[in-house]
Amino acid sequence: MNILVTISNMIIPLVIFYIVAMGILNKQDVYSDFIEGAEDGFKTVVKIMPTLVGLMMGVGILRASGFLNMLSELIKPVTSLVGFPGELLPLAIVKMFSSSAATGVALDIFKEYGTDSYLGLVTSIMLSCTETIFYTMSVYFLAAKVTKTRWTLAGALISTIAGIIVSVFLAGMLI
Repeated sequence: MNILVTISNMIIPLVIFYIVAMGILNKQDVYSDFIEGAEDGFKTVVKIMPTLVGLMMGVGILRASGFLNMLSELIKPVTSLVGFPGELLPLAIVKMFSSSAATGVALDIFKEYGTDSYLGLVTSIMLSCTETIFYTMSVYFLAAKVTKTRWTLAGALISTIAGIIVSVFLAGMLI
C-alpha cells in the first residue's frame, strides 16, 4: 500500500516534467505555450461564468426554499413502491445540476440519518455513480461550441437512472 501512495504522490510532477521535457526536445517555447494556454483558459472561464452562476443560483434557491423537500414528501409514496428511499430524491435531483450542492445535501442526510445507515450508504454510492449532467453539458458544450446535443441528454439521464438503481441495489447487498 505504501508504494501506491508514493506513486500517486509522484504522478503529477512526473507528468509536468514529461510535458516540459517533450516541449524542450521538440524545440518549442514551453513557457509561451503555457501562457497562451492559460489565456485561452481564462477566456473560457469568462464565457461560461454566467451559466455557472445561473446554475448555482437555481440550485441554491430550490434548496433554501424547501421545494426539494416538499417534492420529496409528495413523491415518496411512489418512490417507495419501487424501492427508492424518498429522502434521497433531493440528492438525485440536485446532483444533476451541481456536485457541490449535492455534497451539501449529502451532509444533511449524513447528519440526520448517519453515515453508516442505509440512507448514508446509498447516498455515498449515489454520489459516485451519478454525474452533474446539466452542469457538464452547459459548460463543456458551451466551451466547445457544440450546438447539436442530439442524444446526449437522453443518454446521460439513462446513465444517471442506472447509477441510482445500482446505488440502491449495492447498498441493499451491503446492509
